[in-house]
Amino acid sequence: MGIIAAIALPTMNSLKPNVAAAASRQLLDAVTHARQLALSQRTTVYMVFVPPSFWTDSAYAYNSWTNGDQVAATSLLDKQMTGYTYVSLRSIGDQPGVSHPQYLGPWRTLPQGAYIALEKFIPYNPPNLPPLVLQIYTNTPPSGPPAYRVFAFNTTTNIPFPSETTPKASGARPYIALPYIAFDGMGQLVSGSSSRPEFIPVTQGSVGIPRNPDTKAPMQQPLALREVPPGNTTNNFNLVYIDQLTGRARIERTKVQ
Repeated sequence: MGIIAAIALPTMNSLKPNVAAAASRQLLDAVTHARQLALSQRTTVYMVFVPPSFWTDSAYAYNSWTNGDQVAATSLLDKQMTGYTYVSLRSIGDQPGVSHPQYLGPWRTLPQGAYIALEKFIPYNPPNLPPLVLQIYTNTPPSGPPAYRVFAFNTTTNIPFPSETTPKASGARPYIALPYIAFDGMGQLVSGSSSRPEFIPVTQGSVGIPRNPDTKAPMQQPLALREVPPGNTTNNFNLVYIDQLTGRARIERTKVQ
């Protein structure tokens, strides 16, 4: 029995699903869909993400919202760092200078057990360039120039959140700062940093959402992130690469030596 177990264990381990790879595949398909939407609608399409602790933003005017918007915001608490959707600010036929924000689908989430790396959500103040948040090397220990240089998401305060009907806040900023990537009507990436490609790193692990002990409803409290195994964001990486000029995307991952 011991010999059989020793033979079977490596085989069983190899059959375990790679959650980060599956999440990267889903994210790649989602990015490709965003580009296709931009091409078909001949307008800029934003793929926006649910940032961590979004309720701390000064434009988060929960108490002034309708019940529907409040429910929508609450439902996004458990989609922090995993949720995404598509938004357009203009449609064919709109008058110049007129904006009609439109959500082009429901909020979706990555598979359980994976999330977009926290570093991508590091805030910054436009018009400054997004900060360099990760440098990923393909050799161990790291040496020489990095193979990939990952910058933070661009953010926008011009997209209604949590729904297209949410009214503007009374302060200087109309809506909360949403991380995003965007494609124009020709399918080109119009977000990111200068002419660099966009990289979205996927982390294998869990996003711990604090919940009410009685109702089990998610609460507005800091997340508990757990990277499993530690360091897999950069050491055993899965990246969605988006070319700046063409807007086409592919997956970059650690290659087995």
